[in-house]
Order: sequence, then structure tokens, then C-alpha cells
Amino acid sequence: MELKRIKIITTLTIILCVSLAAISYFGVFRADTYMRDSVSMRAQGAGQDIVDLFLVVPLLIISLIYIRRKHRFFILIFNGIIFYILYSFFIYSFGVHFNNLFLLYCLILGSSLYIFIITVTELSGTDIKYLFSEKIPLKTIAIYFIVIAAMFYLLWLKDIIPAILNNTVPKSVSDNGLLVNPVHVLDISVALPGLIITAVLLLKKHNLGFIFAPVLLVFLIILTVALIGMLIMMQIKGINEDISPAVIFGALSVISIILLTKYLNSIRISKG
Repeated sequence: MELKRIKIITTLTIILCVSLAAISYFGVFRADTYMRDSVSMRAQGAGQDIVDLFLVVPLLIISLIYIRRKHRFFILIFNGIIFYILYSFFIYSFGVHFNNLFLLYCLILGSSLYIFIITVTELSGTDIKYLFSEKIPLKTIAIYFIVIAAMFYLLWLKDIIPAILNNTVPKSVSDNGLLVNPVHVLDISVALPGLIITAVLLLKKHNLGFIFAPVLLVFLIILTVALIGMLIMMQIKGINEDISPAVIFGALSVISIILLTKYLNSIRISKG
């Protein structure tokens, strides 16, 4: 499971780390970064930037170091981190009002996209399912993905369907001065179908299911932590007093960590 194009991946990842650290720093410590966005979006952006700066960047550096040392399971973790960044910076690039960091948003979006394409292309040519023992919890992970997808489909459609029927726009769009909510776009068209498709592939024991399962578990872990960071920052800014959703996100993060641990523990050989 060694990556052949490790030099290209290393170069792009270094560019990604430096760019992500820079925009996260400005998002946290420069009050004027999100000055054209709504108060709510500013707080959410700062909350996510804190998670990116102090969690995502270090994780990305550590996983790259271990990939270069040929630790197999770190390739799977690395891909999950990259997918989270790709998902997040689609939102930054299309959902955040234009600011001085726009070109860095585009650089991060492009770098993460091409890293993800390269790594998945290489891994898809390897039968990695044979690296796993029979103890891997395929059905549990598949059911978990389907439940998560169904939960978020219901959550988003609850806002979208009434707006379509009444010829209005969802509150999250109008309140933040957006054309559409990029989270709705990404989740409905990419992330949630991805969870369902991966669940089906896992149940069929398809090689791609083994590749994408840890990607999505790592993605869910980091995303739920970022959502908690957003909620906490919104409460600090006095925008939202209800922090109860953080409990749900925390539970999802813990479940994802447990399933990822079980998944990785089922790898027969950790190095090679």
C-alpha cells in the first residue's frame, strides 16, 4: 500500500499545510478577515479556523511523516484529513464573502483535490481488502453511514422542501446573504450519497468500500469536532445560547473514533 507518487504528494501537502496554517491564523487572530460576512458566519469561521490550526494542520503533518515512513494505516487516515479539507474549502471558496485570503482558499481547494485524486487512484489499484482480518466491523460501519446520511438528509430537507413549496429561500441562505447554502449543495450531492454508496460497497466487500470507509470516518471525526468549535464560538460571541447540538456532535465523534479504531486494528500488518 506504498504510494508511488510520494514526492508529488509531499510537495502538495507542504503547500497545503502552509496555506491552511496561514488562513487559519488570520481567521482566528485578525478580526477583519470575515468582515463582509454575517456575525454568525464570522463566529463559525473563527471556530473552524481554531480547529484547523491546532488539530488539522498537526494531524496532516504527522500523517505525512508516517506515510513517508511507509506506515500503511496512516495513508487511510491521511486521505480522511484531505477529504475534510477538500469539503471545508469548497465551502470557504463558494460560501465565504470575498476577502484578502480568496486566492489561498482556491490554492487549498485545488491542492487537496489533486492530492485526494492521486492517493485514491493509487490505492484503487491495490486489493487492500486482503490486508484486513475477519474481525473488521463492516456491517456496523455500513449501518452507521446510512443512519448518518438519513439523519442529515432529513435535517436539510426540512429547511429546503418548505422553501421550494412556498417559493422562498431557506433561513440559512437569507440570513447570511448567500445565493445558496454550500453545505446543502455538498451534503446532498456529494457527502451523503458518498456515505450511502460506501455502505453498500462495504456490505458487498468491494475494494473501494475498504478505501473510503476510513476516509469517511476520519472526515466525520474532524467535521464533528469543527462543528463543536463553531457552536462554542457562537456561544462565546452571544449569537447562539443553545449548545445542546454539541452533545450530539460529540457523540458522533466518539462513535466514529471507536469504529475507526476497530477498523484499523483489523489490519494484519501495520508496516510495509
